[in-house]
Amino acid sequence: MRLYEHPASGNCLKCRVLLRQLDIPFESVTVDLFRGEARAEPHRARNPDGRVPVLELDDGTSLPESGAILAYLAEGTPFLPAGRLARARVLQWMFFEQNHLEAQLASARFMALTGRAELEPEVFAAKVAAARRALDSLDRGLADGRPFVTGDAYTIADIALHGYAHCGADAGADPAALPAVRDWLARVEATPGFVNDLAPIPAYASVRAG
Repeated sequence: MRLYEHPASGNCLKCRVLLRQLDIPFESVTVDLFRGEARAEPHRARNPDGRVPVLELDDGTSLPESGAILAYLAEGTPFLPAGRLARARVLQWMFFEQNHLEAQLASARFMALTGRAELEPEVFAAKVAAARRALDSLDRGLADGRPFVTGDAYTIADIALHGYAHCGADAGADPAALPAVRDWLARVEATPGFVNDLAPIPAYASVRAG
C-alpha cells in the first residue's frame, strides 16, 4: 500500500498510527499541500477534492479521506467493533471529530502557526472558541471515567480524535486544561505500537516567509 500524505497533517497522522498498530507495511509518498501539490494533477486523479491523505490499495484503487481509510483498515480488527450499536458509537465520535473538532482546530492551528491569525483575528478567535467548545464536549463525554471514547475498548474513534486534539495548545485550545481529555490522550498514546510523529508545519508555509 501507498499512503499519499504530508507529515505535518493531523489527518495523515491518524492513518500512519493505525497502519503501524496493525503492522501493515506501507510506502509514504509526500504530497506537499503547502505548495499546492494536492490540488494539481496527478493527485486530483487520486482524490477529486485535492486533499490528503489518500491510501492506494494493493490493486491500485485510491481511497481518500482519513475516516474512510481508518474504517477500511480496521474492518475485521478490534479497532472497529462488529456490533451494530458499538460500531455506531465509533462513527458517532468520528463524525463529531470531522464536523466540530478537526473543522475548527486544524484551521485555527494552521492560522496560528503561519501568521495568518494576525491577518484575520476575528476569524481566528471564532475558530479557537469553537475548538474549545468541541474539546469541552469531548471532556464531558469522557467525564464518566471511561478509558476510551466509546467505552473500555480503544478504537479508530480514539485515533481520529487524537489527530488534532493532542496539539490543540498550538492554537490556544490546550487539552491539558481538561483533566478527562488530558488523561485520555495519555492512555491513547500508551497503546501498543502508537507513534506520534506529527511534523511541524514547514517554515515556508508562513505568511512571513520570504
